[in-house]
Amino acid sequence: MNYLITNARIINENNGFTGNIRIENGKFAAIGDVEAHAGDTVIDANGKLAMPGVIDGQVHFRDPGLTHKADLRSESRAAVAGGTTSFIDMPNTKPNVLTPELLDEKYALAATKSIANFGFFPGVNGENVDEVITWDTSKYLAVSDDGLYFAGPGNLLADNPDTLEKLFANCDAIIAIHSELESMIVEKEEQFRAKYGDDVPVEFHPVIRSAEGCYLATKRAIELAQKHDARLHILHLTTARETPLFRNDIPLTEKKITTEVSVHHLWFTDADYARLGKKIKWNPAIKKQEDADGLLQALIDDRIDLITTDHAPHAWEEKDKPYFQSMSGAPMVQHSLNCMLEFHKQGKISVEKIVEKMCHNPATLYAMDRRGFIREGYYADLTLVDLDHEWTVAKDNLHYKCGWSPLEGTTFSTNITQTFVNGHLAFDEGRFDETQKGMALEVKR
Repeated sequence: MNYLITNARIINENNGFTGNIRIENGKFAAIGDVEAHAGDTVIDANGKLAMPGVIDGQVHFRDPGLTHKADLRSESRAAVAGGTTSFIDMPNTKPNVLTPELLDEKYALAATKSIANFGFFPGVNGENVDEVITWDTSKYLAVSDDGLYFAGPGNLLADNPDTLEKLFANCDAIIAIHSELESMIVEKEEQFRAKYGDDVPVEFHPVIRSAEGCYLATKRAIELAQKHDARLHILHLTTARETPLFRNDIPLTEKKITTEVSVHHLWFTDADYARLGKKIKWNPAIKKQEDADGLLQALIDDRIDLITTDHAPHAWEEKDKPYFQSMSGAPMVQHSLNCMLEFHKQGKISVEKIVEKMCHNPATLYAMDRRGFIREGYYADLTLVDLDHEWTVAKDNLHYKCGWSPLEGTTFSTNITQTFVNGHLAFDEGRFDETQKGMALEVKR
């Protein structure tokens, strides 16, 4: 089906203007002063924002192997309901994605279940690094260790400089890492376990997974990457102290060292542990207000390159346990754009900057073929937003399989009304059309 979206406030490539968008055969056919063709379905977007579909560069959709709490169908529905048209999923599913064969199986699975476009990072750790450096990684978005530490100690590359250096010296891919020092975390855990036993108060989570441990890990990883002129991406940055380690004096296309911030590290602070408890227990931990403020400033001044969610759902019974048994992570993909648009309405960030960090830059960094921009000939991934529509997050409007959110009770003043994926109207005023699935994100370097 072909569409003409009329009278939209189009935000694209640091520009905002009112115009029309024509979608034909799954791609953007014309933008601006465009008239309908015979047979077009016309959608009047008067007063609405039109932007490229959000590309979430870090999610954990739990499929395969952990589908009691999420799967590629449920979480891709939540994604498109929130204006996200493409996602990159991490390798810590079951089995961990540590071989090209398992990666191919995951792509094949997503093609049958996901209504959003999908990409996957193959995993790398101390066990398979010798194999990874023999792979042709040119077709991969990146390689990553994220989440693999859940499988056992010793899997954080940031805490294993010899393994990390071997990877930097021999792998041309973007190497995306979880940046904390596991050794410091273990030491702190022992101290707090001695004092509190198994049920440490969750407000000590950012003390156990400390700002110092993040900073030292990131600093060392950057120094090693620079030594080998390697491509390093630091996932989910959490401290203001880390932000000066990154550059903003060159364009993203020239950067070898990049980073991102996840929405929850901007939205929540350590003051929220008293109210939300383990609902906001993430790794790395949510930290102080000055960290959230510093991260937002670094996002605006281009030291931070992307906005992601680190969407990581768990069944509530897996969260509602004593501290050391409570799983880290929470669902966010349905609400990330709403959160960022609230910051915009508070005067903290422009819509153009939000689009740059959530749409353009993920496509640019990972060299995605014809994604992330409203351009003729590009895949028609598009989100329409009503900027003046209040609604409140509640269990009956969540699309997460886990059935809960740390944002329950939050009132947003913006609403995603339509989401197009490859020109297909996948989400329309609360209704899903799953007759077409998403596409694998292709790399074009």
